[in-house]
Amino acid sequence: MSAQGDCEFLVKRARELVPGDLWAAKAWLITARSLYPADFNIQYEMYTIERNAERTASAGRLLYDMFVNFPDQPAVWREISVITSALRNDSQDKQTQFLRGLFETLPGRVQCEMLLKATEQCFNTLERAEMLLLLLRRFPETVVQHGVGLGETLLDAESIEDQESPVNCFRKLFVCDVLPLIINNPDVRLPASLLYKYLNKAAEFYINYVTRSTQTESQYQGSQDSSDIMSPSKRSSQKYVIDGLTEKSSQITDPWERLFKILSVVGMRCEWQMDKGRRSFGDILHRMKDLCRYISNFDSDAHAKYKNQVVYSTMLVFFKNAFQYVSNIQPSLFQGPNAPNQVPLVLLEDVTNIYGDTDIDRNKHIHKKRKLAEGREKTMSSDDEDPSGKARSRHITVNKADLANSIEVLESFKLARESWELLYSLESLDKEFTRICLSWKTDTWLWLRIFLTDMIIYQGQYKKAISSLHHLAALQGSHSPQQITGQGSLENQRALIQLATCHFALGEYRQTCEKVLDLMCCILLPIQEGGKVQEEQPKVKSKFRKGSDLKLWPCTSRAIMPYCLHLLLACFKLRAFTDSRDDMALGHVVVLLQHEWPRGENLFLKAINKICQQGNFQYENFFNYVTNIDMLEEFAYLRTQEGGKIHLELLPNQAMLIKHHTVTRGITKGVKEDFRLAMERQVSRCGENLMVVLHRFCINEKILLLQTLA
Repeated sequence: MSAQGDCEFLVKRARELVPGDLWAAKAWLITARSLYPADFNIQYEMYTIERNAERTASAGRLLYDMFVNFPDQPAVWREISVITSALRNDSQDKQTQFLRGLFETLPGRVQCEMLLKATEQCFNTLERAEMLLLLLRRFPETVVQHGVGLGETLLDAESIEDQESPVNCFRKLFVCDVLPLIINNPDVRLPASLLYKYLNKAAEFYINYVTRSTQTESQYQGSQDSSDIMSPSKRSSQKYVIDGLTEKSSQITDPWERLFKILSVVGMRCEWQMDKGRRSFGDILHRMKDLCRYISNFDSDAHAKYKNQVVYSTMLVFFKNAFQYVSNIQPSLFQGPNAPNQVPLVLLEDVTNIYGDTDIDRNKHIHKKRKLAEGREKTMSSDDEDPSGKARSRHITVNKADLANSIEVLESFKLARESWELLYSLESLDKEFTRICLSWKTDTWLWLRIFLTDMIIYQGQYKKAISSLHHLAALQGSHSPQQITGQGSLENQRALIQLATCHFALGEYRQTCEKVLDLMCCILLPIQEGGKVQEEQPKVKSKFRKGSDLKLWPCTSRAIMPYCLHLLLACFKLRAFTDSRDDMALGHVVVLLQHEWPRGENLFLKAINKICQQGNFQYENFFNYVTNIDMLEEFAYLRTQEGGKIHLELLPNQAMLIKHHTVTRGITKGVKEDFRLAMERQVSRCGENLMVVLHRFCINEKILLLQTLA
């Protein structure tokens, strides 16, 4: 028998003995190895027995011998591949833990060499990167030789694979795993240009990761219910998987913290003017403002260095705080439609002052029951407001019940706004920041457009805000159909009401009315028990600052409808109380003043005085929409001798009826009777829900309302 045949016989005999007598099998193989020390199959069989018996130490020694003596055997590399796979695996099963333990028994030098050679065997870029990353983590001394190369390989792979989003497996491994190893190793020498490149890649990744929309997540979550999607601040626990990575590898805790840590390390390496210890965003921004004051005094190299410090530091403060603001005013953008109930908010001009402008000569008309309160506290007229608001420091109010952490959110808005202004304060900063934004395609970020729109409204640049809102609508249209039906309806309402508030501030009252009435068509009034519509209206006590107040208003049908009614009243009030006569506008004002009654009593009395001065009044929609008992009493009183015998044409086609009866003596008798009966019927309607009546008024009389403002 040949030597080869002898070896095969001995191995075969040992295998036969394994089930019944393991020690006998091992004895056969020990004998065989002493006879044929260069035979691979004998050693591999010995290793297999020890591995199957899960004897870590002995299996490790045998694997080491095979790796040293038979480095070209495919079976050895298959085994090493299984072990390295276990090292990269998140699983905690018994077999995986055994394989990890087996690897740990090998000498460090052998582990390092084994991982390096295993890396060379990998042809898949991602697998090769994960293998090399394993090496870098276990043997930090290899970072100098392989770290930067691995980083560049991952960035090249991202480019070659043409990844749509920065949140991909290659960028994640580079930013979260490789980059910290490189920049925190003092022995790795990197030019400033490369550090800025890496900082840019890290910032783009983390910002996109944190602000990823619920649609992006649904692509990776498969059948996962959208109700599982949690707020951005709690995303470490959600099942979000980046394509190509495991669930565990896809989770990133404290992404903002990680990003600012990278900023700090890069800053120290680039010799920025750094502060010791942790500083708040406000402190960072203040420091950057100081640096900007004398940045032009530096030579070109120092100027470039500090320009980058200001741009990157300020930019990260900007994005962090802008995101913080948007995620609080519109949480569903990041949490999904089934997120915990937090009211979305929308930034609007404060028009709660519409009931002002009530200078009245009370001698001209005395109310029948003197119900209208004397000496009410006067407020300023919205007629006199400066719509620009540019020259003043603007004040934002918000109801604490709608936003518990309002102080923090408004501070975020302020910091983001100031950061944005700083980035555009110098040409060199503007140019660099614009370049970064173009490369990141920030103009496609819906959440950022929401912030920028609010910032522009705050600045009082209303025409620019209208353009921004049209941009916002285009971004919403690019979202999936599923997005448009759910989140999109909220976005549509947000855009319409902000367009209305901008047109109003510009004095474009017909466009204001048009947007408000379009919005009214979207509003669904929530019906409560007993058939009554619940009216929800934010009540914020604040000292009025002329022409400068803004409000974060709940973006819900119940809250938005009162705001819409305020805007309509403000538009028609201006038309109704001019020197020229406009009964239609005055009639619309009377209908709208029913809302929040009796807040509008003084303005209503001003309308009555105008009617008295005219001696007559025509508004044929009166009995369709006026159900307020005080108003009905007042108009009934106007027809009496004491009330001035004012000629009122409030019935539909009343003028036609009078003309038809001109041949009859006492023609007005029938009309008077019709008026009395109509008034009695109207009194019986006083219990109707006012919001339903006013909603119907806006829907049914849309054309008439727009014509009045033409």
